[in-house]
Amino acid sequence: MNPIKTYLKVNCWEYKKCGYGPNGHQNSRTICPAALVEKYNGINNGNNAGRYCWKVTGVLCHKNDLHSLPAKLSFCLNCDFFRLVSKQEGDNFEI
Repeated sequence: MNPIKTYLKVNCWEYKKCGYGPNGHQNSRTICPAALVEKYNGINNGNNAGRYCWKVTGVLCHKNDLHSLPAKLSFCLNCDFFRLVSKQEGDNFEI
């Protein structure tokens, strides 16, 4: 049995304070896909895709739906949260 991990690093919905984390937005109960994608749990020390959000389609931080990975990555490379995760993870950073 795997022990339950406690993640001390902030996830995108916590950093951005968007309100679309695992509990949903207070007004609409909308949850960002980054908070739901369990297959990315633990990558870059995040909960679900909370520190790997650039790999998830339909994340709610984008005002425009960026369908292609290159378009999305160009947006994310300029994101302060992306840069924070990159710096914190160092050589272990997964893009």
